[in-house]
Amino acid sequence: MGDLSNYGEISDIPSTSHQVYHVSSNYSLLERQGNQRKHGANFNAVRNTTLRYGYLEVHSSMDDIFTRLLTLTSCISRRFVCFIQDLVFRDVDRFSEDSLVISSGQHSRSLNCNICKSVFEGSSSNSKPSDAGISTGIHERRVSGVMQEVSVNTSSEIVETNYSYRIVPFILQGLMLPLFSLRLGWRLAFSFWKYSFCYVRCAQVRVRSIISRVQRTLHGSSDDIGWLQHTPGVAPVVDGTVRFLELLKGIRNGEHALPNTFVYLLIPGLFSNHGPLYFVSTKRFFSKMGLACHIAKIHSEASVEHNAWELKQYIEELFWGSGKRVMLLGHSKGGVDAAAALSIYWCDLKDKVAGLALVQSPYGGTPLASDILREGQIADKETRRIMEFLICKLIKGDIRALEDLTYNKRKEFIMKHKLPEHIPLISFHSEASVAPGVLATMSHIAHAELPWLPIPRIGGEEYDDSVQSGRKVPVVIPVSAAMAVCALHLQLRYGEKSDGLVTCRDAEVPGSVVVRPDQKLDHAWMVYSSWKKDPRKPDACEMCEALLTMLVELGKMKQEERERAQNL
Repeated sequence: MGDLSNYGEISDIPSTSHQVYHVSSNYSLLERQGNQRKHGANFNAVRNTTLRYGYLEVHSSMDDIFTRLLTLTSCISRRFVCFIQDLVFRDVDRFSEDSLVISSGQHSRSLNCNICKSVFEGSSSNSKPSDAGISTGIHERRVSGVMQEVSVNTSSEIVETNYSYRIVPFILQGLMLPLFSLRLGWRLAFSFWKYSFCYVRCAQVRVRSIISRVQRTLHGSSDDIGWLQHTPGVAPVVDGTVRFLELLKGIRNGEHALPNTFVYLLIPGLFSNHGPLYFVSTKRFFSKMGLACHIAKIHSEASVEHNAWELKQYIEELFWGSGKRVMLLGHSKGGVDAAAALSIYWCDLKDKVAGLALVQSPYGGTPLASDILREGQIADKETRRIMEFLICKLIKGDIRALEDLTYNKRKEFIMKHKLPEHIPLISFHSEASVAPGVLATMSHIAHAELPWLPIPRIGGEEYDDSVQSGRKVPVVIPVSAAMAVCALHLQLRYGEKSDGLVTCRDAEVPGSVVVRPDQKLDHAWMVYSSWKKDPRKPDACEMCEALLTMLVELGKMKQEERERAQNL
């Protein structure tokens, strides 16, 4: 029972001490137990010692568990604090703190390695079984000495580490606040400078865009008008005005030389579906002379390529139905559609078409369409939206009908599809009058049928019902006034002569015979009869007959040239 004094030594070990203290106590206990075995203690003493050892081992293992839990808790708390600090002060350098943590970890790992090395060296010295008792004692003394040294070093390291972990965060927190303020101020200044620079750049880009739009709007179509005459390799035109005036004079004197061996097809222009009188008087004039004359039933608000296909089928029907070749006379966009049909489908139409006369047609384009639909100018999107509403929604047409008359589209189409060289061509263009008296000129564009009204006759009698039901009145619109305003606009802006919609230079087709009448005629004069007619001047029907007569003569001349070339 004298061994119970050992309980006093064991009870002096604190329960919350580090794991190293418990390891040294265990090793000292083993040394005393070995001495008791060497001196031959009785069985009861050994048994009591074993019981005490089991109790101490359980008590030590419980202390180890709590110590490890406390160590793990402190480690987790430190990691959490470091994580919060990294989130708040992520832009501040923590080299000193990281190096401190790494050095302490390395030192603790080196201590553990030294312990393991000492233990393994002690165990390796037990090479002989006969020296088991001596080696065991030496081993126990070495272990106890090492563990004491380790306990002292470890306690000092713990004190230093705890001191470092307590002092360094306060120092860093004192330095982080001014550094963070400096960093924040720098970032605010840099952000303000960056956004100011971006705002200035955006303002510059916007100003330059506005200036470019204004310049593009003011410049308009100055560089595009008459581009066909400046294109290299384009065939020149021939002036046929003198011959045209001679034929027109003969027609007014009753000399009609237009043969009945052709079918004459009149092709209306843009928005012709909404003008029932379009080419009506000209067709009636030709029919009275016994000539086969037709007005092409096409959708005038369709694209050029679509109308070219429609005209190709229409021409083939006329040719196979009558057995006669077709003479084409197209006004405005109708001339462009007819030229497109000959350019695209010439292989199918070369034996069916005898010639083409383009009357006030924007073959090279028109500045009005280009100025309305040009991209990159002021209010270009709004203007296009308005035109799409008018053409597509109200008129039920296609915006490409107007877009195909712009300079860009005409350049693209003409460079891709060229007119055949052997087809007789005539280009007719005129100049509109801008005199103040023209503003009062009215033009016929349609007839409107009024509902039946019982109009009493003088004397109490009334008209018959048949007379009342067939009463119609003409629809008169100041088209000539609108054309005069447009012609004045083109003359003041571009210095170009025009009929109100098409400039004279854009109406001349390369390789054609050009007719330039001296009479002031607007764009609508050839198709709509005027409210006031001057019997001393030729009308639109006589001019169309003179153009087709001249086209027949031109076709005969080309035929003779081909025959002469074949004979040679």
